[in-house]
Amino acid sequence: MKLGFGLMRLPLIGGVSENIDIEQFKKQVDIFRAAGGTYFDTAYMYHNGKSEEAFREAVVKRFPRDSYTITDKLPCHHLTCKDDCARIFNEQLERCGVEYFDYYWLHNLNRNTLPKALNAEAFAFIKEMKEAGKIKHLGFSFHDNAEMLENILSEHPEFEYVQIQLNYLDWEDENVQSRKNYEVCVKYNKPVIVMEPVKGGSLANIMDDAGKLLKELDDTVSQASFAVRFAASLPNVYMVLSGMSNTQQVEDNVSYMNDAAFKPLNDKERSTVLAAAEILRAAVTIPCTKCRYCMEVCPINMAIPNLFEVYNNYKKFNRISASAYGAAVSDYAKPSECLKCGACEGACPQQLEIRKWLEIIAEEVEAKQ
Repeated sequence: MKLGFGLMRLPLIGGVSENIDIEQFKKQVDIFRAAGGTYFDTAYMYHNGKSEEAFREAVVKRFPRDSYTITDKLPCHHLTCKDDCARIFNEQLERCGVEYFDYYWLHNLNRNTLPKALNAEAFAFIKEMKEAGKIKHLGFSFHDNAEMLENILSEHPEFEYVQIQLNYLDWEDENVQSRKNYEVCVKYNKPVIVMEPVKGGSLANIMDDAGKLLKELDDTVSQASFAVRFAASLPNVYMVLSGMSNTQQVEDNVSYMNDAAFKPLNDKERSTVLAAAEILRAAVTIPCTKCRYCMEVCPINMAIPNLFEVYNNYKKFNRISASAYGAAVSDYAKPSECLKCGACEGACPQQLEIRKWLEIIAEEVEAKQ
């Protein structure tokens, strides 16, 4: 099965990121495995460090080691020196409860994190871990343009896989460059692991004209199915990750992605979802996926994705939700308090001009509260 279980958006108790509902997660894992799923993907910072531990509880302690694979990642933007690599790697092995990683990536390589990875000798470190048998396959996750991707692949042929953001909304987007990055991977014969196929869930509940196009295609299936199948239909795609937050999402995904059921998009379906993408691009003001990487590095603890959601809804419905805005700032900094340090933009996979948008939100939303 080409479907991988992404462990970045696990079910929560009380809406707290690190308070994962382990029992519900176990049920999700059981459904996933029963359908033939074996591929799990986590990272050092997911759920504030608790994703790896949740994987240990729900998978490692319950099933034989040879019945699943685990992907973990070395967080490049956390690296300050060579010693960080071994410290973080060993901590990840302990958190996950495994003796080796099937797949191990340099996490979020881009023009800002590449110098940190080089300074910390991360490339040499992961090769050493592979030679030691603690990593089976090397790769990196990538958020930047095709030119940067080609530079990395040409200089580092040791990488076996590339994980990129790919979905039909970003396929022709000039910031994300899904298509162009995919084509570079094909050129270098590197299998692709897809992240954000549903763009943080935003392609799972499409309204208005774009939603009507998908409904006319087939109103008996989920909108998410078109997005996941779009990515999985590409011949060089090895695995499509889905961050599944409840059992219903798992059941839906495996219903059309299991080996017996999967069908690539036909020409009509492909042209229709790309037409829907054109409509959506015109309607979405800030294309944030709520990955929260920006919050990891924000020195004043601002809930940037929440503020962006408030603003997007304001622009779409011409109404500011006072309750949603209040929740976004009740325990966090206000947009007007932004220090303009730019750390968030360096961590943003979408290459968003976060400081500019926060200034606009301060003027158009905060000032009216």
